Amino acid sequence: MTTILLIYTGGTIGMKEDPESRALSPFDFSQIMEEVPELRKFAARIDSYTFDPLIDSSDVEPSLWKSLAELIKEKYDLYDGFVILHGTDTMAYSASALSFMLEGLSKPVIFTGSQLPIGSLRTDGKENLVSAIEIASAQTADGRAVVPEVCIYFNSLLLRGNRSCKVNSSSFDAFHSPNFPALAEAGINIRYHHDFIRSNASPGATLIIHTALDTRVAILKIHPGITAQVARNVLCGKGIRAVILETYGSGNAISKPWFTDIVREATDMGKIVLNVTQCLAGEVNMDLYATGKALKDAGVVSGGDMTTEGALGKLFFLMGEFPDNERVKTLLGKNMRGEISK
Repeated sequence: MTTILLIYTGGTIGMKEDPESRALSPFDFSQIMEEVPELRKFAARIDSYTFDPLIDSSDVEPSLWKSLAELIKEKYDLYDGFVILHGTDTMAYSASALSFMLEGLSKPVIFTGSQLPIGSLRTDGKENLVSAIEIASAQTADGRAVVPEVCIYFNSLLLRGNRSCKVNSSSFDAFHSPNFPALAEAGINIRYHHDFIRSNASPGATLIIHTALDTRVAILKIHPGITAQVARNVLCGKGIRAVILETYGSGNAISKPWFTDIVREATDMGKIVLNVTQCLAGEVNMDLYATGKALKDAGVVSGGDMTTEGALGKLFFLMGEFPDNERVKTLLGKNMRGEISK
């Protein structure tokens, strides 16, 4: 019998509608078997832990990630897998951050949630929850976890956490992994794509958590009409150690000299400037066009095919570990948790 810890941080999935007032309120996860009786069919012991207070996903901060990492570390030897119920708005950010914060992970950490409350008639929450628990319980014949990664399970797809992004606010098909295949697909059976699943550590490896995050990061999305004042305020802003530059296409930005000068001013100040594409899929290649080459010459680092969420989590982690920005720049190009293709 496997053991699973179900962690409820907040979000739509844990809500139940009052039959009289129609108001939504969180239900008691200690009674999860009554709400989702399908879970009784698992050959697994499922315990639950509820954060108090619950956190709306739009209010998620790195302090939650620290609490999650510490909880998983505390309970790591007691459970075979962890399922985290989380609001959808910032789920990809949380999954990305946790993937870097948990080093030596040999057990599944599966994020899931829903677009409709679990008590609703047409809820997607029950299938997401049941399948997430089944995946977290899955083991090979020799007792190894099938998916020893931080993942998101949503609408029949298991996605690597730091490759995921929310793409739809009103459909059950809410999350995609544009630049990396799904790790598993749930149909009549759950079909695992073992070639894509990353094994970070051997069974029994010691889990190390990294909670000293440095969050001095800003995101600047390039757009037509952006002014020099806006660009300088973000790129050269006081108290900002790194800037994620969301550029056009394969890493292109404004070709006017004033913009390149501001970027160079920022890198001369020692700031980290990381280039990711605004496009849903594809990668940054700053050798392709003149505008990309100008950014590269100005000291901008390529983010390859990382998502913005993955880039943010990686920067928070690396900057918390290393005070030297040049060291951080070097490691940004290294594939550490499957977040970037090389």
